[in-house]
Amino acid sequence: MGMDSLIGGTIWDEYSQKVTDLMNNPKNMGEITEEQAKEMGAQLIVADFGAESCGDAVRLYWAVDPKTDKILESKFKSFGCGTAIASSDTMAELCKGKTVDEAVKITNIDVEKAMRDEPDTPAVPPQKMHCSVMAYDVIKKAAAQYKGVDMESFEEEIIVCECARVSLSTLKEVIRLNDLTTVEQITDYTKAGAFCKSCIKPGGHEEKDIYLVDLLDEYEKEKMAKAADASASGSDAAFKDMTIVQKIKAVDKVVDDNIRQMLIMDGGDMEILDIKENGENIDIYIRYLGACSGCASSSTGTLFAIENILKEKLDPNIRVLPI
Repeated sequence: MGMDSLIGGTIWDEYSQKVTDLMNNPKNMGEITEEQAKEMGAQLIVADFGAESCGDAVRLYWAVDPKTDKILESKFKSFGCGTAIASSDTMAELCKGKTVDEAVKITNIDVEKAMRDEPDTPAVPPQKMHCSVMAYDVIKKAAAQYKGVDMESFEEEIIVCECARVSLSTLKEVIRLNDLTTVEQITDYTKAGAFCKSCIKPGGHEEKDIYLVDLLDEYEKEKMAKAADASASGSDAAFKDMTIVQKIKAVDKVVDDNIRQMLIMDGGDMEILDIKENGENIDIYIRYLGACSGCASSSTGTLFAIENILKEKLDPNIRVLPI
């Protein structure tokens, strides 16, 4: 069974019951022969994949109906630890009954989730997650053989986190839109880095071309460059170039520093609901709270004062619209 059998102590508590059962009694281990495939009227596909990080390898067998592209039978042979056996067995099970195109959409996280006893409890400990991430690659290889194409044709994006199948473009977009600054935040938003942790920084189970810490560093440099440009050219361009989250934070800061205390003294307050660009204007939608919501000056003097301060501090094209 490999290294899994050498692990002692309470680490077994970190494996789901499904995983421990499949380690010892896999349901789909074995092979499909040419004769068996012919009896089903199917085409036999055999694909191999090995993980350099731990020496595990898996061979996937498919019997595919050429008329419907449906996978009639799916089996595997695993050359590795118990975790690799359990995940390979689960992968083979998930392939059954699917078309080849549907099977290609099966991700490593789909396999891991299928092995969980409880939806929110990981099936394997983090240090063994890298043994469970071969599914996508061997499925892609099998599909490429069946379709007679290069397996890389299935990969449309650069994948940074293999465990959760999170792409580089997705990570960059999530970091930018939500102004993320820590790996923990990235994991909360995308699940990247939650499992084997190889994608977080150098030194993990697998060497990567790009890591989460690199993306955070890149984003921080971009923000510093924008801040430098803003100091040189004034604040107008800086505010317009901010993400929606950054704009809301900037408006909140100006309100906190210059406006909110006056509203609170009168028994009221305000909150930012949304910010939208409308031609040259930047419309800030607010809601008055407390006494301000029924105050006559909330749509005249108070509104005028709030708008003027935001124009002065952030952008002259700002309009404040109470809802």
